[in-house]
Amino acid sequence: QVQLVESGGGLVQPGGSLKLSCAASGSSISGNLMAWYRQAPGKERELVARITPFSLIDYAAYVQGRFTISRDNAKNTLYLQMNNLKPEDTAVYYCTAFTGGRLYWGQGTQVTVSS
Repeated sequence: QVQLVESGGGLVQPGGSLKLSCAASGSSISGNLMAWYRQAPGKERELVARITPFSLIDYAAYVQGRFTISRDNAKNTLYLQMNNLKPEDTAVYYCTAFTGGRLYWGQGTQVTVSS
């Protein structure tokens, strides 16, 4: 059983930065497809960024150049560095791990971008 615990969300002004963390247990993130999703109020959940076991990375177009996904295998932790945040980035951000044919989700962390 894989458990994912996100942290690092909060309230930030437009143009600010936040770094989200996702601590994993029950499986090594280095061997899994890991990703960040987000869901804004009234909208469907959407992919933000993902990283494969071979460190191939994809970003959604709307975060390209502003967000950076990374992982620390020693800490078994996934990160999302978010810079130049915009009000439309306001959402609950979720960490996921795909392993053993199953997709696991964290509980989410709220990010609010507002002045």
